Amino acid sequence: MARVEDRLKGVIGDRTADALLKIFGMVTIEDLLRHYPRRYVVRGELSDISELLEGDEVTVLAEVAAVKTRRANGRHILEVNLTDGSAVMALTFFNQPWREKELRIGKVGMFAGKVGSFNGKRQLSHPDYQLIPDGDDVDSALAGFAGKFLPVYPAGGKMPSWKISQCIELVLDSLDEINDHLPESVIKEFGYPTLKEALIAIHRPESLQEADLARMRLTFDEAILLQLLLAQRRAELKALAATPREISLNGLVRTFESRLPFIYTEGQIEVNKEIELDMQQSHPMHRLLQGEVGSGKTVLALRAMLSVIESGGQAALLAPTEVLAMQHFKTITKLMGDLAEAGTLQGNGEGTQIALLTGSLTAGLKREALGKISNGEAGIVIGTHALISDGVDFRDLALVVVDEQHRFGVEQRDALRMKAIVPPHLLVMTATPIPRTVAMTIFGDLDISTLRQLPSGRIPIETHVIPVLEKPHYLQRAWERVKEEVGKGHQAYIVVPRISGVESSETNIKISEGDIAMAKLMGDEISGEELFGSENMTSVEELAPELAVGALKGLKLAPLHGRLSAEDKDATMSAFSSGEIDVLVATTVIEVGVDVPNASMMVIMDADRFGVSQLHQLRGRVGRGGIPGLCLLVSSAADGSPAMERMTAVAGTLDGFELSRIDLDQRREGDVLGRAQSGTKSHLRLLRVLRDEKLIEESRRVAQELIREDPKLEKHTSLAAQVALLKEEEGSAFLDKG
Repeated sequence: MARVEDRLKGVIGDRTADALLKIFGMVTIEDLLRHYPRRYVVRGELSDISELLEGDEVTVLAEVAAVKTRRANGRHILEVNLTDGSAVMALTFFNQPWREKELRIGKVGMFAGKVGSFNGKRQLSHPDYQLIPDGDDVDSALAGFAGKFLPVYPAGGKMPSWKISQCIELVLDSLDEINDHLPESVIKEFGYPTLKEALIAIHRPESLQEADLARMRLTFDEAILLQLLLAQRRAELKALAATPREISLNGLVRTFESRLPFIYTEGQIEVNKEIELDMQQSHPMHRLLQGEVGSGKTVLALRAMLSVIESGGQAALLAPTEVLAMQHFKTITKLMGDLAEAGTLQGNGEGTQIALLTGSLTAGLKREALGKISNGEAGIVIGTHALISDGVDFRDLALVVVDEQHRFGVEQRDALRMKAIVPPHLLVMTATPIPRTVAMTIFGDLDISTLRQLPSGRIPIETHVIPVLEKPHYLQRAWERVKEEVGKGHQAYIVVPRISGVESSETNIKISEGDIAMAKLMGDEISGEELFGSENMTSVEELAPELAVGALKGLKLAPLHGRLSAEDKDATMSAFSSGEIDVLVATTVIEVGVDVPNASMMVIMDADRFGVSQLHQLRGRVGRGGIPGLCLLVSSAADGSPAMERMTAVAGTLDGFELSRIDLDQRREGDVLGRAQSGTKSHLRLLRVLRDEKLIEESRRVAQELIREDPKLEKHTSLAAQVALLKEEEGSAFLDKG
């Protein structure tokens, strides 16, 4: 009998096992059994070709309707049309004339490959196929596939669906008992099958209802293991000792608040209370602060920093880019005024100093900053990855604030926390709105504060899509609007997806793995390859000079992108902030943190190259100074395309949380919780955050009950082993978000 931990070799044959390893990374029997069917085909019925989409790896059961051969460029081309009675799909074979004898009109078979398109018609190029012998009916010919419902698997390479199915059948027929890690009480509560029953039923169902119940059980397994891991982390965090930090009634925080030129919104007041209560505890705060662009997260983070300074501690703010670090430095310095100049002639006797630490500092400035950090003179330290380098020593690091934290790996964040004498309080911030189910599933080890309310004075941003293919004259009108805004004394951003016209892989604008991870999490189907794979994308170095002598002649334009030196970037942003520059032609370096109240308009070129969350972030840079904001999304995407739908959704609402849900809902498939920061395979194969909302809530409740009664799962050793395995597999890279 075969056990799930056994290696595939010896059960299905070395050659087949090698193919499964190469294509899917499968090593054990469990790896194969966890390769779940995408759908089922009822034996005796033809597949619905009309539902297939370009790019799908598919297996279709269909009949040969027409066969034609021709020659082109010295090659023999065999074209075969398949039909399921309602739609037609083409097969194409090059230099394989002998297949014409097999693929005769009227033959029925299973055909597998990747769906392409040619002249508007679906096609498979060089597909694998298995024909039904003459005289056999479909049911008897496919008797090797057990059950009435034929599983259709995600396929690839030389492993079409039916070959995978045959391998799984061999394994199922020899499968030994499987130790079920889910407690019997939980199985009974939900009426689930055992693990072995579920694995058999999902591959060999007697009915679709049986398959659905099996899939639900296996999906619940994924959800509860994740929730148990998160619940254990929460318990471990509460067991750590931290120094409580209380706010004095007449201390630094109160002095700071008395000078603010605005009053807190109701939402800010509530979040302040949550953070204040957290930091008074004897265990570390572990909180995520999410809020719309411009909702005022920075001032709340600063208040938390000042509260630890009151009690003699230090705070560090980790930012993903030098532009953002510099922006935070300027914003916080301005908010604090002379409270940021303690120990200097300009200081008033209370407060602290602020140190900026980035990789581009001169040796002298770096030595000065390091000295102030180590002796505690700098109570607030703002920096990039340079903060976590060797030689950066804090006197008493009490609070770590991580901005746009999805851009950092866990190792980087932990390296900063390790610089504290005792575990520091932790506040992570994001302006990327997170749907409730995502927050519950991915950020479940964090307490979550949400700012939805914008500060008074913020006027809603008007957003429009400019379809340049249909209405090219609209683009000229966009440039006229830019000139009109500048004529009113305002400024504008023009955002483009790349730096130069022709870029090598070394000079492309860099997108971190964390960026792509969060993009996938939020449903943005944008990858680095897609973003920089087109020769036709607008670039800073081409567009800026073109506009300067053309549509925007007479205005003061300046470029800004990641390839500029830190000094040039800082000088450009300073000039833009002071109004010396009318129009900034930039890449997404201005996506977060950049705050120029006088900027009223943004034009985003090739907007289809950006995801929904990124578009929402970008437009949040305008309309911040009590003046109306306008954002124009310029695109050559076709009407009705997914890209146009994304842009239309952005134009239709300013609610980032609604956009994130729309974005997730539009995803046809895909594990949005999968391994985006590592090449290894995720255990999360079935879980979908929107579809499985109720199941996620149930698994969270069960996990919390189990951990409350048995924190280390000592009474559930099999379950504990699975959680430990998950922890090892994931390496905390995408789950440990704090």
